[in-house]
Amino acid sequence: MVVEVLVNADRVHAPPPPIPLTETLTMPLPTLAKLALLSIALPAILLAGTARAEDVSCPTLEAAVQVATCPSEAELKYTYAGYCSDNARLYGRDILTCANFDNYKAAKNTALWESRGGAFSGYLNCNLDAATLRASRALKMSAEQKNGLTRLVCDYANDQRMVMRTRAHCTVEAADCSGGECRARCD
Repeated sequence: MVVEVLVNADRVHAPPPPIPLTETLTMPLPTLAKLALLSIALPAILLAGTARAEDVSCPTLEAAVQVATCPSEAELKYTYAGYCSDNARLYGRDILTCANFDNYKAAKNTALWESRGGAFSGYLNCNLDAATLRASRALKMSAEQKNGLTRLVCDYANDQRMVMRTRAHCTVEAADCSGGECRARCD
């Protein structure tokens, strides 16, 4: 058994010596760095080139969908007690809303609605029936920009409002909706 180990030990070969780095590179190092940078930048440039301006208009409420349910009377009374009680100082002392429960209900009895496709959303009044809400027509469109976000705001009859939030820069081209469709261009 010892003899076999010695015989096999003669056949063991040492690992090959390491090849210097200068012999393994087929291109100069600056060329490799440029190719690596190009492989990262090229997809970003191609994707950025495909972005184009989009025309956005106020959605009709006829096709809007109610996403959340309206609060019950018990829920409204519970939140009225919290919002308008001694803790009201945390909310900035909203005197008009907290004057009585009817004022609170008029302001806070809302449910989330979304436009078809979900681009616009808003809290619409639950004190109005769905048919009245759906019949509300757009009155005006405005754009607000803050911290890299743009809010496109569509105001409707019956004091309803739908909002679209986007990172694109939008400019309102036709703000008055009474003469036709109001629209904005988002880049």
